[in-house]
Amino acid sequence: MSQAVPPSWKDLGKSSSDLLLKDYPIQGTSLEVKTLTPSNVAFKVAGIKDDKSGAINGDIEGKYIDFKNGLTFTQAWTTTNLLRTQLELENQIAKGLKLDLATALNPAKASKSAILTAIYKQPSLHTRATVDLFKGPTFTADTVVGRDGFLVGAEASYDVLSGAITRYAGAVGFSAPEYAITVHGLGNLSTFAASYYHKVSKDVEAGAKAVYDTKSTTGGVSLEVGAKTYLDNAAFVKAKINNAGVLALGYTQALRPGVKASFGLAIDTTRLNEPAAGQAAHKVGAAFTFNA
Repeated sequence: MSQAVPPSWKDLGKSSSDLLLKDYPIQGTSLEVKTLTPSNVAFKVAGIKDDKSGAINGDIEGKYIDFKNGLTFTQAWTTTNLLRTQLELENQIAKGLKLDLATALNPAKASKSAILTAIYKQPSLHTRATVDLFKGPTFTADTVVGRDGFLVGAEASYDVLSGAITRYAGAVGFSAPEYAITVHGLGNLSTFAASYYHKVSKDVEAGAKAVYDTKSTTGGVSLEVGAKTYLDNAAFVKAKINNAGVLALGYTQALRPGVKASFGLAIDTTRLNEPAAGQAAHKVGAAFTFNA
């Protein structure tokens, strides 16, 4: 039996990654506002203040979607004076085929990039081919296939000028409605990561991730475990801890339709008795999202 597969090999184990990484706004205070016009033009304004550096970074983005012709045009401008443009064409040349051209330009630094991607997807197959036109050029291909809950994905990059494979990685996993298990081989198979996700009940989720780096001088395995529980239909709390002793807590509340607030706290439990530790050891932050 075929199944819908994730869009990238990196998305194998996404349930566990989302559980352990999302909804912990501990780096500062962020604000995101999204609006949509009747003519299918979407605007997004986002900004974040980094508590460590005090810097405020943001961007403004406009996106136009032509559903009839499968065309999406996105333009963004950041506070670092980076201009990003993306043009997507889907299901027009062939069903399941998507072409994507993403460019970036920084006039102040005279830097530019252009990445052309071809994506082909079917219920049990998702494959991509990407060419970085200004770097190398470098050709990258990745594929994910799935059947009966089993998922296999791989990626490889080839530098045209040097004629060599510069990067490769892979992943295998099994996904069921209540749980998922994934193993990644990263960094030319020098780093290995295993993750587990379990939907214990409709209100409780749990997950864990272990990482082993064969090139690490410290040795050992990095381990992180976390859980999420829904308090009601509008709020949930999350908690996670790693083997370095860092405990993180997150709370998210839907204030009203389209308005969400999240609060995060990270505590280095190994430095609780250090009065001068401050921000170097403990972090706090908040994120606010408005979607109209």
